[in-house]
Amino acid sequence: MKTELKINTLQFFPKLCTNCGLCSKVCPQGVFESGETAARMINRAACIECGACMINCEPGAIKVQAGVGCAASMILAALTGQKEPACG
Repeated sequence: MKTELKINTLQFFPKLCTNCGLCSKVCPQGVFESGETAARMINRAACIECGACMINCEPGAIKVQAGVGCAASMILAALTGQKEPACG
């Protein structure tokens, strides 16, 4: 039996996915791509745990414990046009 090495806290639940494509658009590392009926996690090891995918996943198909300081805030600031990220 093959054991998967846990390299980050990223969890994906494809049965909850509506295939909206936001996860692939907001992920700075290219972890997700759109599939036929649901997104596909194509590079789990690249996840930096910024949380952008989870924040933008309305049905809750993605769970991750943010773990890289202000990365999520910097992405949110860029997406919403804020001049500076609000960390903390």
